[in-house]
Amino acid sequence: MATLSQETIHPISIGVPGLDDILSGGLPPSHLYLIDGDPGTGKTTLGIQFLLAGVEEGERVLYITLSESERELRQVALSHGWRLGGIDIFELLPMEESLKTEEQYTVLYPGEVELSATIKAILLRVEQVQPKRVVFDSLSELRLLAREPLRFRRQLLALKQYFAGRDCTVLVLDDHTAGEGEGDIQSIVHGVVRLENLARDYGTKRRRMEVVKLRGVQFREGYHDYNIRTGGLEVYPRLIATEHRARFDQKPATSGIPELDSLLGGGLNKGTNTLLMGPAGAGKSTIGLQYAAAAARRGEYAYYVTFDETFSTLLERAAGLEMNIEPLMESGLLNLSVIDPAELSPGHFIARVREEVEGNRARLVVIDSLNGFLAAMPGEDYLTIQLHELLAYLNNQGVVSILVMAQYGILGQGMSSPVDVSYLSDTILLLRYFENRGEVRQAISVVKRRSGRHERTIRELQLGPGTIRVGRPLTEFQGVLTGVPNYVGKTTPLLEETISEETILEETILEETINGSER
Repeated sequence: MATLSQETIHPISIGVPGLDDILSGGLPPSHLYLIDGDPGTGKTTLGIQFLLAGVEEGERVLYITLSESERELRQVALSHGWRLGGIDIFELLPMEESLKTEEQYTVLYPGEVELSATIKAILLRVEQVQPKRVVFDSLSELRLLAREPLRFRRQLLALKQYFAGRDCTVLVLDDHTAGEGEGDIQSIVHGVVRLENLARDYGTKRRRMEVVKLRGVQFREGYHDYNIRTGGLEVYPRLIATEHRARFDQKPATSGIPELDSLLGGGLNKGTNTLLMGPAGAGKSTIGLQYAAAAARRGEYAYYVTFDETFSTLLERAAGLEMNIEPLMESGLLNLSVIDPAELSPGHFIARVREEVEGNRARLVVIDSLNGFLAAMPGEDYLTIQLHELLAYLNNQGVVSILVMAQYGILGQGMSSPVDVSYLSDTILLLRYFENRGEVRQAISVVKRRSGRHERTIRELQLGPGTIRVGRPLTEFQGVLTGVPNYVGKTTPLLEETISEETILEETILEETINGSER
């Protein structure tokens, strides 16, 4: 006979994607657990998913409801596309006759019914069904029946012992509508899962959960975002980058623009992240899209996610530069995804990125932009932590990640960033506007690169119809990064515009006319 230390306890699935991962595989069986949360956080949905997981295992399951009718439960299930044929529902609600006969209890039933009578009815149903899983909805009604905290605690302890003796796993739901007393409950139950709604000033609510307690199990601590969707709860476990490592080759990822690759010492190393910084319209998104298209042409899957542009605008801009990305999208090697930050939690976004990397083997990820990602976060402090884990995860997977961040301001020294993430980046590409002879031009330079050598020069960047050009180093200029440089050379290194023969002829005639008039 095996001793207690030699026994292997196999957890049972709670039936919610992501939550089993947080619980290290599921719940230890034959215990009482508390699902705690305000109304509307998805407790009933989670309870039904728990029972449906039991039905799939061939178990007898029981839903005891003191707060919702069987009809309401079936409507909830139908909204998720579920059938409750395998779930035994025990409804303890006032019957229709309660409103017609004075001898019956009032509409406040079960609040005014004796606690012992209600418990007796529940235990009788349990004896009949012989369930392996039970959901009790809700503790608020039981607390009202008990009326006194001591009586309520004793009754809860008795139920705990009763179900443990029957090798039954029980979820009790509590919505706080009958007052406090949560601390007493937590000391009795084997584990506590708390569901929360976080209101935002704009957009949908952000939902998160926390495993407050789980005896004998090393669970994943902290908050985890989740959503209530058709099909039930979707939980997005908090990312821990050190748990995800993979081997990969060190061949650099190139952009397809030789001058840009030369500026970066040959390209971007795999397993590193690059930050593209600069004012609006300087070419950050275009460079990110160029890298994604180049990766797809090499046969590598690339994921480009944008918070700032619409799908049609992105395609129009790519067409203007003659990138020809639509065939790459049709081949399945390039995925352009447009995200609304008001409708997405940061945990959900990170889960999407993980799915692209682990499910579709993405080798290059572009996030455009961090400004949009910041809008999806409740505060800047959390943004830095989330980004640190996400970038470390992508680096461990050998993915080339490119982050786009728009700075405030256009020219001069007054430009600033919404949040400082430069210390998280392995490479920083800085884009700037500068003025020359009454014309606004663009410059690009590498100001940081942890892995390998790079040029320290500043080159001109030109984005035109059908072309992305990187010029020679601007050695004849000083102060390019200030926006108003001084020209100190003899020959200009600037890129020339492509001019048609008709334009050249017209300018020559105009110049000769002006010179003739002066003479």
